[in-house]
Amino acid sequence: MTTNHIKGRSVLFIGGTGVISSACAARAAELGADVHLLNRGVSATRPVPEGATVITADVRDGTGVRAALGDREFDVVVDFMGFTTEQVALSVDLFAGRTGQYVFIATAAAYERPPARVPVSETARLHNPHSVYARNKIACEELLARVHRDQSTPVTVVRPSHTYDRTAVPFDGGWTAVERMRQGKEVMVHGDGTSLWTLTHHTDFALGFTGLLNNPGALGETFHITGDEVLSWDEIYRTVAEAAGVDEPRLVHVPSDAIAAADPAWGEELLGDKAHSMVFDNAKIRRLVPEFTASVPFAQGAREIVTWYDEDPARRVVDSRREAIMERLIEAHRPRWPR
Repeated sequence: MTTNHIKGRSVLFIGGTGVISSACAARAAELGADVHLLNRGVSATRPVPEGATVITADVRDGTGVRAALGDREFDVVVDFMGFTTEQVALSVDLFAGRTGQYVFIATAAAYERPPARVPVSETARLHNPHSVYARNKIACEELLARVHRDQSTPVTVVRPSHTYDRTAVPFDGGWTAVERMRQGKEVMVHGDGTSLWTLTHHTDFALGFTGLLNNPGALGETFHITGDEVLSWDEIYRTVAEAAGVDEPRLVHVPSDAIAAADPAWGEELLGDKAHSMVFDNAKIRRLVPEFTASVPFAQGAREIVTWYDEDPARRVVDSRREAIMERLIEAHRPRWPR
């Protein structure tokens, strides 16, 4: 039986057209929710669910949002657009009195790197000195914990990990690595390629997520929602290569520290997240949403990605700056076997 607390209920998504939020909005509409999207109306990549109401406003403009909302109230408000404490404080000010549940989208990148133990549960320490993004999200969680405690604001926190859709190549640099594979060029993989990673299809995430909405058991709680399939980075690259019609990609392993030295921003993405094995315990979300299951294997997801990029040559953009960095690092770290 589906956990459905939102049939006939009003749900506002701040955002609603991103990788994760589009799937969640679509799933909420399927469950019979009265779906509203608050955004600037600039995305055409992912369609608005049929029957959804679009409220056009910039969530950073409090005056404009108040004018656009009028006297509307919602059973649930989901904030996909809060990245700093200032932004979240504004959203709480705008919506705390308009909703019975404020759901904040945090990040699993907030968990300590490397993890003290795996699989990682929601009780794991939040500490990530390598990632500004993660530290900002941690600060947002701390703010919301105080708001929930001191003002009785009904808060739920959700931490996605690496969630993708057909538009999202899981490698840094986007399509660049796939294009190199197809050209028979060497492709750079961080570390030694054996660290373990968890990829989550956005429709799988939405299945668990919508079960939390308007659910009394979710108030004051924190959840992560991830896939159960665990792959090494070498396996991830090879899975995408197979989907792209490449029998055996030429993988060259480069230390994450060396990548960080060549490109600090790229290094932050790795050292603050992808360089470490991350496997998650989804017992908590399954206790509250028993039907949650991750049913889309990455082999299927990889085929969706390649198909979407192949449908339009304009999508197959090569990042020349990152490719130049790859070339230098591959040259420096390519195995040189003794003759």
